[in-house]
Amino acid sequence: QLETLEQEEQECLELRPRPTEKRTHIVSHQHGMTVTKTLQEGEAEPQCQSFCYSRARLRGLLLEGASLLLLRVLARRQTMPPDLVFPAIDTEGDLCTSSY
Repeated sequence: QLETLEQEEQECLELRPRPTEKRTHIVSHQHGMTVTKTLQEGEAEPQCQSFCYSRARLRGLLLEGASLLLLRVLARRQTMPPDLVFPAIDTEGDLCTSSY
């Protein structure tokens, strides 16, 4: 059984006059997962937002790394089960679903 323990995403936009950097850090703990989003625009102070999801809400969660692994397994088997849907976390850190 595979489980994501930690994931870090970083996005940088070199827009003038204010470059923007967005980071999302997801870490697993005994009660579920904590998602921390940080946004920095230009020289302004970074804006940080953090929230938690319980293990019950994350049952079957498929994050980016696990999704890539699943796609490789499905390609190798050359089969696609019908109605394959998993809970996921979108780019804003909100719960959503991922369908294949």
